[in-house]
Amino acid sequence: MGAVTPVGNTVAEMWKSLLAGKNGIDFIKAIDVSNLKVKIAGEVKNLDIENYMSAKEARRIDRCVILGLIAAQEAYQQAKLEEAEIDNYRFGTFVTSGIGGINTIFQQSLVAIEKGPDRISPFFIPSSIINLVGGNIAIKYQAKGPNLPVVTACSSGNDSIGYAYRMIRDNYLDLAFAGGAEAPIGELALGGFANMRALCTNNDPNAASIPFDKRRSGFVIAEGAGVLILEEYEHAKRRGAKIYGEIIGYGSTCDAFHITAPDETAEGIIRAINLALKDAEILPDVVDYINAHGTSTPYNDRLETIAFKHVFQDHAYQLNISSTKSMIGHALGACGAIEAIITTLTVREDAIPPTINYQEVDEDCDLNYTPNTKVERKINYALNNNVGFGGQNSVLVFKKYAEE
Repeated sequence: MGAVTPVGNTVAEMWKSLLAGKNGIDFIKAIDVSNLKVKIAGEVKNLDIENYMSAKEARRIDRCVILGLIAAQEAYQQAKLEEAEIDNYRFGTFVTSGIGGINTIFQQSLVAIEKGPDRISPFFIPSSIINLVGGNIAIKYQAKGPNLPVVTACSSGNDSIGYAYRMIRDNYLDLAFAGGAEAPIGELALGGFANMRALCTNNDPNAASIPFDKRRSGFVIAEGAGVLILEEYEHAKRRGAKIYGEIIGYGSTCDAFHITAPDETAEGIIRAINLALKDAEILPDVVDYINAHGTSTPYNDRLETIAFKHVFQDHAYQLNISSTKSMIGHALGACGAIEAIITTLTVREDAIPPTINYQEVDEDCDLNYTPNTKVERKINYALNNNVGFGGQNSVLVFKKYAEE
């Protein structure tokens, strides 16, 4: 697993920060925000890109590709694949983005307007198209199987992992990169999301991303990347790979309701969770933890809660639930991948990161959201839940790995 996030630039650093309840949301430093309504975000901090690639290489690719490459490098090294004998054509790539190189698109649009189209960079198109997040990873590591970024807005990372899981389970591949990367902190994304009233505009880093809290009013945008290497069990065992956990189920639906608003019945989320549990061949009452989408928007958090209570019934009140977006912010197409890593570690370590800055109880959100302080408890099964614009619903089921 590899991660670059607002609370840490490696998996270990991120995990330590999350258990400590560290807030990665702060005032934006990357751009001038004086003319913007939103002045806070989850920015990656203290990342020296030249430790990973040359300045020349970095100039030719969008920041979302850079973050994806860095996360993939950590995952590849952690998996010790440089020492492994593998069939490159059975090594796939499912690393995506929600909006790709949006800042490159913005910058090169300004070049076209101010200097003319002949001055547009020849690297503009390959820097901005989403398949080249995974494409650059595939080239670097010679992953010659399919490169399929599943683009489903804010569930993109989760869905990409789900498709990689199915391709491996169904014997098309032995292993795959899977996850997402996003670098949306710029005038275009901040202005667009703010004007559609999706973002919190109070500009208080400690009271903006407050999932399930009655004061919530919108999400906080973030950048980052999460990449996992999924591998078929026997293939991993043969080469002596370190196994962190198992993915055993995946469910996906579309509300087919509205371009941005969720279906008030929560039917799509409910069905996606049930499909994932059916795929995993487990009953709802064995699930111990849910990493919720938990965006801190009035609709999302209420409807997720409705869905959890519908699926899990009385057991919903025995679950620990948390939204790590309270610390990281919402990394759009990368959030599902980052949260899949967090869910894997939660199951492996029997430790649950909190939902921080939780103060005011909402009567519509009355479950255990692990407020403010980590919890240690035995966890055998966990879900990662993500939803996205367009009515996307995506659920992964994780199981504790028991060594034979």
